Amino acid sequence: MNNLVIMKNNQVVTTSLQVAATFGKNHRDVLSAIDDLKKGVAGNYADLFYDDSYIHPQNKQTYRQVIMNRDGFTLLAMGFTGKKALQFKLKYIDAFNQMEKQLKANNKALSLPEQIKTIALGYTQMEEDVADIKTDLSDVRDRMGLPGNMKRTFSKARNRKVIELMGGSKSNAYLDKSLRQKAYSQMFASFKEQFQVDSYADCPMKNFDDAIEFVNNWFAPYELQQRIQQLNSQTGLFDGNDQ
Repeated sequence: MNNLVIMKNNQVVTTSLQVAATFGKNHRDVLSAIDDLKKGVAGNYADLFYDDSYIHPQNKQTYRQVIMNRDGFTLLAMGFTGKKALQFKLKYIDAFNQMEKQLKANNKALSLPEQIKTIALGYTQMEEDVADIKTDLSDVRDRMGLPGNMKRTFSKARNRKVIELMGGSKSNAYLDKSLRQKAYSQMFASFKEQFQVDSYADCPMKNFDDAIEFVNNWFAPYELQQRIQQLNSQTGLFDGNDQ
């Protein structure tokens, strides 16, 4: 994990390529998630990310990658969920901390008055920066819809739930296109009422975990359940193992 972060332009950073490799994601998907974030952070994007390139070791061609600092990585990693993702986030945080300690240790020693002045200015600036970052991140989570990686995670959860409720992907109920569409429609109607949005993608980032929980706990209306049971009982089989 020593190569999780690097020094570039006297700043501790990581790359989209390294993030993709560490979290086991397609680099194209990581770049797409960053591009989605760009729409939400607008003028702050340059403070968090900047485009760069790398040469592929096999075909020697040049490809795009994105450099990000600690704050950029933190914003990007909000969309990475799961126990394994959490472990990698913690390792990244530790790597940033270790590299920043090393950077401080390598700095030339200052005189006592210079140290006092630098510390005072640093704390003041740091407090302002932290306050600004917290405000910006909170604003992004409140206003911005789901980025690409969250959309895909949500769609998988939604599809998995519909398949489960209909008795499996090979059940009579699920294979009935009209009934399947009705199940999706009923779920969205409930979701729209719960979260006050016009589409799944409009759900704010801050509500992502609640949205996943809503889908996982959603039950079809009684009338729809009866129709599902009626169709599936025609063969007497539920494809319960194909959920």
